[in-house]
Amino acid sequence: MTHDDPFADVSPWDESAPADTTKEKPVTPSTPTSTTPAPFKIGFTAKAGTDFGAEWLTPTVYGHTADETATRGVELLTAMKDAGLIDLNAKFAEYTRQQYKGGAGTTPKRFENGKVVPTNSSDYTCEHGQRNFKDGGTWAAYFCGGRGLDKSEQCPPLWRQKDGTFRAK
Repeated sequence: MTHDDPFADVSPWDESAPADTTKEKPVTPSTPTSTTPAPFKIGFTAKAGTDFGAEWLTPTVYGHTADETATRGVELLTAMKDAGLIDLNAKFAEYTRQQYKGGAGTTPKRFENGKVVPTNSSDYTCEHGQRNFKDGGTWAAYFCGGRGLDKSEQCPPLWRQKDGTFRAK
């Protein structure tokens, strides 16, 4: 039941079944050529932290079958580890962070007397680093910069006062 022309106006259901239906014939995939695009793709995201500032690696593998693609995925991730690419990426990210000097729009802002006023971010740090600003509409506060700490280990929040300053209660 093979058609030479896949676009021919012939229904495969109109043909009679082959005489020997008891034997299954093995499916032999056609050999892909180098110009045939691989129909299967796996994209991996390896992230070193919980936020978008963490190191990311996004390798991708392609294959002509699902098994080939999965095998190539295992080979790629193993090679990345064995070649030290993952460690090198972490070192590269750390170096890049050390080079960053800040840019426009990185300073937190506050609303004071009907105007948006930039905040001197160095005023709002704690022993764990830069504090995180949260604005709830009727309230605003700078919270402890210690990521992953229990609440009992965090510094007390600095709450916005009526005069626009921030203080701990």
